[in-house]
Parts: sequence; C-alpha cells; structure tokens
Amino acid sequence: MTVTASARRKARHYAMQALYQWQMAGASLNAIEAEFHADNDMSKTDVDYFRELFHGVAKNLDDVEAAFAPHLDRKIDDLDPVSRALLRMSTYELQNRIDVPYKVVINEAVALAKKFGPTDAFKYINGILDKTAADLRKAEVQADRRG
Repeated sequence: MTVTASARRKARHYAMQALYQWQMAGASLNAIEAEFHADNDMSKTDVDYFRELFHGVAKNLDDVEAAFAPHLDRKIDDLDPVSRALLRMSTYELQNRIDVPYKVVINEAVALAKKFGPTDAFKYINGILDKTAADLRKAEVQADRRG
C-alpha cells in the first residue's frame, strides 16, 4: 500500500486516541491495539505508523516527556489527557521520524487538538511543540526560518 497523507492522518488520530485510553485505563498496549483493530475500519490507515507511534511513545515515555517538559508551565500530570497524549505522540515523531517535516508534525497535532482537545488547547500545543521542534530539529527549524 502506498502511504498517503490521509492514511498517516488516520494513524495519528487513532494513535492519539489509543494513547488517551492507555493513560486513562492503564490497559496493556496489546489489548488496546487489538481493540482498535476490532472497533475501527483500519483499511485506510497506515497501521504500521499507528503501531509505531502508540508503542514508541510507551516504550520511550521518559525520553519523550523530557524533551517537551522544559517548555511546560505546569506539571505533565496537570495537562488535560488529550493535550498530554498529543504532546507525547508529536514529540516522539519529532525525535524519531525525521522523514516527517516538523511543520507537518505540529500541524497534525494542532488539528487533532482543535477536534478533541479543550477550548484553545491547540494554541498551547502549538507553542510547546514549536519550542520542542526548535530543540530537536534545530537545523531544520533554522533553515525554515531563514527561508
């Protein structure tokens, strides 16, 4: 299957929801993933990307959180669960998927925050990820800003 932008978008959508569920319920990753495959039509989803984001965040949680935590104005546990899931997932992408431009990562997170997050959470997410991207993708961000 050729990976399309919409297949990646769906993968992020489901990965964010799976991370949300993992944070809230604490069920095993494999159980949550199996539930997503059973409950959702994954035919137009980049399933490998979904799996990588979901499992990658859980396996690298400390490193992921350490990358964005310095930019927060509150404790990670004080973030609403949607924002926490989005920051974790997007920071993982910034760290591990340099094939995906940082602007794409941020734009996708902002779109999901607008759809699922509390009012104006997208502005907060955008600000935190912008600073995190400047740390993790320094050369890419500087080149883009020089434009």
